[in-house]
Amino acid sequence: MAAKKTTEDLSALSYEQARDQLIDVVTRLEQGGATLEESLSLWERGEALAARCQEWLDGARERLSKAHGADPGGGVGPTAVGPGEPADENGTGA
Repeated sequence: MAAKKTTEDLSALSYEQARDQLIDVVTRLEQGGATLEESLSLWERGEALAARCQEWLDGARERLSKAHGADPGGGVGPTAVGPGEPADENGTGA
């Protein structure tokens, strides 16, 4: 992977492709040995790849919420209680 790739090609990447490229970028940065300019270029690419992964995850969350009839804000409904959250006295968690 060339560190000079533009972010324009990111929109065509699947989540898995973006994630794998991000892992490669992190590995290369952790190994060291790159020039300052190369490191900055890798960092910028990593930031763009992380943003692409987040877009995929946000889209998946929204699709799941819609499929379950939930609001797009992430809740599953008025009685949803997250993991580790105690329910209130009405059992709603609200």
